[in-house]
Amino acid sequence: MSAETQTSFSDGGETFAALFEASVAHADELKEGEIVSGTVMSILKDSVVVDIGYKSEGMISLSEFVGPTGETHVAPGDRVDVLIESKETDDGLVLLSKEKADKLKVWDEISAACERDELIDGTITARVKGGLSVTIRGGVKAFLPGSQVDLRPVRNLDKLIGQTYEFKVIKFNKKRGNIVLSRRVLLERERDELKARTLQNLEEGMVVTGVIKNITEYGAFVDLGGIDGLLHITDMSWGRVNHPSEVFTVGDEVTVKVLKYNAETERVSLGLKQTVDDPWIAASQRYPVGAKIGGKVVSITDYGAFVELEPGIEGLIHVSEMSWRKPKHPSKLLEIGQDVETVILDVDIVNKRISLGLKQLEPDPWEVFSSKYNPGDIIRGKVRSVTDYGVFVGIEEGVDGMVHKSDLSWTQRINNPSDVYRKGDELEAIILSINHDEKKVSLGIKQLYEDPWTRIPVDYPEGTVLEVRVVSIAEFGVFVELERGIEGLVPLSELSYDRIDDPRQVVKEGQIVKAEIIDVNPSDRRITLSLKKAELENLEAIKFDENRGAKASAGGATERRVGPSGGGGATLGDVLKAKLGNLVTSDAPAASSDDDEDEDE
Repeated sequence: MSAETQTSFSDGGETFAALFEASVAHADELKEGEIVSGTVMSILKDSVVVDIGYKSEGMISLSEFVGPTGETHVAPGDRVDVLIESKETDDGLVLLSKEKADKLKVWDEISAACERDELIDGTITARVKGGLSVTIRGGVKAFLPGSQVDLRPVRNLDKLIGQTYEFKVIKFNKKRGNIVLSRRVLLERERDELKARTLQNLEEGMVVTGVIKNITEYGAFVDLGGIDGLLHITDMSWGRVNHPSEVFTVGDEVTVKVLKYNAETERVSLGLKQTVDDPWIAASQRYPVGAKIGGKVVSITDYGAFVELEPGIEGLIHVSEMSWRKPKHPSKLLEIGQDVETVILDVDIVNKRISLGLKQLEPDPWEVFSSKYNPGDIIRGKVRSVTDYGVFVGIEEGVDGMVHKSDLSWTQRINNPSDVYRKGDELEAIILSINHDEKKVSLGIKQLYEDPWTRIPVDYPEGTVLEVRVVSIAEFGVFVELERGIEGLVPLSELSYDRIDDPRQVVKEGQIVKAEIIDVNPSDRRITLSLKKAELENLEAIKFDENRGAKASAGGATERRVGPSGGGGATLGDVLKAKLGNLVTSDAPAASSDDDEDEDE
């Protein structure tokens, strides 16, 4: 062997020895759980052989190279990062894992991102208890609490599944494999930045565009860009708005005017109606008094109905202007949403009020009535209502007359008209007077007949004995009927000589009794009668007849009349015959003779 060959071999040996020693040293440095870089040497049926610079190759399961679509992505010569799970197996190979290396690398990347306060992308994949599950880099699962999803609580978290967002890691524990994310932190940061820019440019009077963020009973909150402004319900429209939800829904874009802005409190008041001209400016020209105008009923109250004439302008039909005959309630004539034609009665631009009329579209019933009727005319109509003080009778449509209870009867004292008349009854009455100023008509029923009190004092003088019918009984006496429509009172003291506490001890309703008229008062229209006096006189007459005294008429006795009708006057003899029956005999002529003798004496 030459010197050069020996030298070369010597050098090669030293080199090989150096490489072998380096390999051994490297192998000693490799540790389980460490990530190293290797080269794919070959691909077997179920595994991949990787050279990591160790004294023996490493093996990785082929399944770890399968992609999402099921295809295998690996070839000899590829460089891969792997995790050393075990230095040597029973086969003398090193057990490696690509998946675990990838996961550890992802955790390292996430950890580094947290340290640098960087954001990471993630896709919401499922709803879990307390929030959502998010898949981030390398398929790592992270937790998004419900309170960190948005600036405001989200009622339906399921609608976010499948959405991809940027998140900030607010909690990271590599050892436990725990990652907690927040989207709210990012939104708050964006809001603060946007708010600063908005406030820098915000001025009163400027017109801005925003989004309806929240709706309440008194208005709507509009997001102007990081700051909310209040659009009060009264500033939404020149017309009536019953509730903001009638105009807006959450998420609507709206152009509004800044009415007030307080930089210290950061409060902003907005107006929508102020972005258009006030329709009331030229309302007097568009709605002249007396003109007919159509509209839609938008509200009904106890005192009337509001009619929208155009957006921003409403008029009121007062209940008194709805019908010539005042309705019980406006809802009896109109309903919300109904289209109506009205007449302009008055326009008040200062107070922004328009008075409308509905009844003016029809002829005034009072004018029709005035042209047809005069005092003294007899009318026929139906009872429309009955009150404690009288009866209202319909004369013409929209015109009623009233019969006061004092004008119902000449003879009967009617305290409650409902005892005599009912709603719907037809009757005749005479017009007593017409008050054109107050549009009132006074009627009378008793005036249709002659006043019986012009003849009652003549027909029923004091001392007359009658058969009367008991019509009612009161604590203080008994009311009796002398003839149809004419009643009198028998006071309690005139019922009997015996002391009684209740008139029912003597009479009952409907009973026919004899009574004597003891007082007739035409001014008070009162007739007073007595039962006990009639009874006493009857007994005296009987006693006188039994003693066969003079004729009953000899002493100028008053002629007695019997019967509820008051007709067919009867003498005292008739009364006695009715009372005594068979006691009055054929001896009467002798009595007359005796009477003559007594008179001669």
